[in-house]
Amino acid sequence: MDFTKEMEAARRMAEDRLQQFFPGGGLEEAMRYSLLAGGKRIRPVLTMKFCEAAGGTPEEALDFGCAVEMLHTYSLIHDDLPCMDNDDLRRGKPTNHKVYGECVATLAGDALQAAAFQTVLSAEGTWRPGEEQCMVLAGRILAEAAGFQGMCGGQYGDTIGDGSLHTEAELTAINDKKTGALLRAACMMGVAASMGRRAVEDGCMGAAGEYASNLGLAFQIRDDMLDVMGDAGAFGKPIGSDASNNKSTYVTLLGLEACGARVLDYTERAKAALRRGNWAGSTAFLETLADSLAVRKF
Repeated sequence: MDFTKEMEAARRMAEDRLQQFFPGGGLEEAMRYSLLAGGKRIRPVLTMKFCEAAGGTPEEALDFGCAVEMLHTYSLIHDDLPCMDNDDLRRGKPTNHKVYGECVATLAGDALQAAAFQTVLSAEGTWRPGEEQCMVLAGRILAEAAGFQGMCGGQYGDTIGDGSLHTEAELTAINDKKTGALLRAACMMGVAASMGRRAVEDGCMGAAGEYASNLGLAFQIRDDMLDVMGDAGAFGKPIGSDASNNKSTYVTLLGLEACGARVLDYTERAKAALRRGNWAGSTAFLETLADSLAVRKF
């Protein structure tokens, strides 16, 4: 199977599973609105593909991946609120608070965060005797990625710095938490899903985390570039929102040309990290995915 078909098959698997959550009205409707608003589903795909690389199957990591996507969606709902980025569009659709109001949007985000951990800790499957603790390991990885050590800490650093120019080192520290932490969780939880069912070489978890850290920095720099040069229709949200919010970005600090070079450098580092793991399966898809994200248009 070529990369495009393999990516679409994994994305569709995640999409079909996400469709099964939150079928009710009221708050569930608001949660479902943002969860099913589209997107590349990169995080659940990464979870499933790292499980495969570690000797497992995509199905074994599917609920872990969906949990990461729930947590990611909660962060997007809150990012779009007037108290944060105050965005009207997300993935080409009105943001959650524009449809349901700020109060319901806030609660929808909160409920998605709780549902993410419930999904991890309720994941079904045939675990090795005594290895059900891998669900706890996955939950701990996700919790660290979500909190002050990860995504929330990065968002805090980003928010309090509005209007002032960061150094590249400061931006990297912020974005390693804001973007990289959840990607790390997705990759490492994929390894954890496989560990619960078979022996996995110790170095694979570290290699997954290092891959994700570099992928996250490349992803965020590319995101900053697209906020300047992207197409609003493809990007799914207004172009120039960073500038209008006086946000310090890699583009304002380095310029587009240097940003492009940084993206390629971090992408190569991500691929090199994979080679430091002793994988039972192939990592070819993960290398190609990193290359494809480096040149993405949305």
